[in-house]
Amino acid sequence: GYNEVAETHGHPLLDFLGKFWGISAWMLELIIVLSAVLGKYSDLVVVSALLVVNALLSFMQERRAAGVVRTLRRRLQVSARVLRYAIWQVIPARELVPGDIIRVRPGDIIPADVKVLTGALSVDQSALTGESNDTDKAPGEVLSSGSVVRRGEGNGVVMLTGAKTFFGRTTELVQQARPKLHIEAVVAKVVRWLFVIVGALLGVVVVLSLIRGVPLMEMVPLVLVLLMSAVPVALPVMFTVSMAVGSKELTKLGVLVTRLSAAEDAATMDVLCVDKTGTITMNQLAVTGVIPLRATEADTLFAGALASQEANQDPIDLAFLAVAKERHIFDNLPKVALVSFMPFDAKNRRTEAVLQQNGQRFRVMKGAVRTIAQACGLQAAEIEALEARVSDSALKGYRTLAVARGPETGVPALLGLVTLYDPPRPDARQLIATLHDLGVPVKMLTGDAL
Repeated sequence: GYNEVAETHGHPLLDFLGKFWGISAWMLELIIVLSAVLGKYSDLVVVSALLVVNALLSFMQERRAAGVVRTLRRRLQVSARVLRYAIWQVIPARELVPGDIIRVRPGDIIPADVKVLTGALSVDQSALTGESNDTDKAPGEVLSSGSVVRRGEGNGVVMLTGAKTFFGRTTELVQQARPKLHIEAVVAKVVRWLFVIVGALLGVVVVLSLIRGVPLMEMVPLVLVLLMSAVPVALPVMFTVSMAVGSKELTKLGVLVTRLSAAEDAATMDVLCVDKTGTITMNQLAVTGVIPLRATEADTLFAGALASQEANQDPIDLAFLAVAKERHIFDNLPKVALVSFMPFDAKNRRTEAVLQQNGQRFRVMKGAVRTIAQACGLQAAEIEALEARVSDSALKGYRTLAVARGPETGVPALLGLVTLYDPPRPDARQLIATLHDLGVPVKMLTGDAL
């Protein structure tokens, strides 16, 4: 089959007829049957109209929302570079099959579970794991479907597609989930109590009829009267109309409502569980602190920024360049010319650049603390002490890198440590405060503590 998670689309007619199935629909249908038996055609027409209007409103709104979702999916179709018949070609990702050789580059969405054959890559797996930090992948490792390539290029072989991938299995579980709707629980409770009341009244009527010797068939009109008076026949329509109006208002605010009851369900939630990365945080790393060792903060940030490239669009590089610009690190300094640049890869675990300033060449690097410390010739005890400081920062959710500078061919000196973190979104504090004021506590789902 195609490399996609198959959606179960019911026949439109069956979907429409399904609107006549449920507690609220049964309630109206019972009244329709009794009205037809007793010849109360005016009641039959009114209740039938309410039942049909309720079904039409719900069906049309959900079909419209489903159409919008399908249009978005078509526009967001992913393509893949695949080697077939000894020719590289671009095809829709849904046509990939296990065994295909594909090539991925920065910015590509991994279209299937792929085993890396050649090259070294750094991928963003936040859609799968919630982690904002990129993950390095070397030959032999697997790229999960749904990941995004940040740096590096490489070839890989497709291992699993569609619903067999980790991302596909997760999608299937979401599609199979059928939570009980709050509105259904409310209507069921109301109808249940109404039927208890009607049943009690009918019991009294039957007992009195038997005592007085009145034929039970003469009590049927009274049953209809009791049902019509006790059961709110406009209740289902009222719910549907009010939710349709609410969905229209939400649409004006840019919210896509895929089913009418979604707005009502959201309004009745008592706890909101949210993902951390990209939801209450920016999913963009930022420098939060500098720990100078053999240089000032400015010198450490200067070297770290020189060991970064904006063209790579690497989150760490962008964080160093942003803080250097914010603190005017490069202002009033002699011009620096780039001689060479070595980007980060899984093997060397650092970025490195050779630059020239005032006719002299020098080298800067930044990367994993142990890697940079070893490059600087530090002893094992000193490295352990540095990693202990890194562990303290990690407990706060920070990521720590080391920065070094030295001559072009000599041993560099460790300048300092730089901590980075994923800052919260500007509106996160207000959103959480508003929800708390509404009595809805917010729980953050994150894997940082694992």
